Amino acid sequence: MDPTAVADIFATFRPVRCRRMFGGLGVYADGVMFALVADGRLYLKADVPFGGELAARGAEPFIYESGGRTITVSYWSMPESALDDPDEAAELGARALGLARHAAAAREANPRRRVVPHGM
Repeated sequence: MDPTAVADIFATFRPVRCRRMFGGLGVYADGVMFALVADGRLYLKADVPFGGELAARGAEPFIYESGGRTITVSYWSMPESALDDPDEAAELGARALGLARHAAAAREANPRRRVVPHGM
């Protein structure tokens, strides 16, 4: 998935910008990373409740291997239905952006402490 495809998915939501990172893309709105692309899949920032809702829609968590360990982070794949539905993509993008803003504000308030989104 390239930056143009990502922008098309979120066109109804708002303009997004992509930056290359770790072999994938970070997806930003208003200067905040709220999604990422890895291995051709789009993932949204999520907490436990939102991740559960995404899982119920067929989404999967973003998992990767590092140093012989399996790492799961707070991003879940965009449900297939939202990839073709601009309104659903906008709704999910808005929720992910809200969670990403909350996490960023918490990091700024206490930069020495790593913040885990509420419910994780």
